[in-house]
Amino acid sequence: MRRPVKNRRAPVAEEKFGSVDLARFINYIMLDGKKETARKIVYGAMDIIKEKVKDKEALEVFEAALKNAGPVTEVRSRRVGGANYQVPVEVRPARQKQLAMRWIINSARSKKGKDMKFFLADELILAANNEGEAVKKKENVHKMAAANKAFAHFAW
Repeated sequence: MRRPVKNRRAPVAEEKFGSVDLARFINYIMLDGKKETARKIVYGAMDIIKEKVKDKEALEVFEAALKNAGPVTEVRSRRVGGANYQVPVEVRPARQKQLAMRWIINSARSKKGKDMKFFLADELILAANNEGEAVKKKENVHKMAAANKAFAHFAW
């Protein structure tokens, strides 16, 4: 078994909104070390969210989207006696956020046409309302875990 991580470094909270999660989100968006481009995409998406959603702050929508897109349980492969079983396990909170960010970004990147900031804003708004591709992905993961509940006793 892997040893536990003693002191995981968190990124410094970003300047505009003061959120560590948003700083990490910018780092996930970043490609080829182009952080300023990633910042422009995320801040542009936050501005679009602010325009579209009047009753909430953009950061509240972002946090709600992460909460709604993060899975509670997932399946991990476990080898027992020559057979592989899909064992449902609980997801750590850090991994929940990481998976939610990854799924939101992948669903925004999969669309073609307009700028990335428009697709990212749409996906964040949809995820905050419990809709969209990222939330569908979470529901599929939960269905897999529920279907394999019989193998829960193999969890380690």
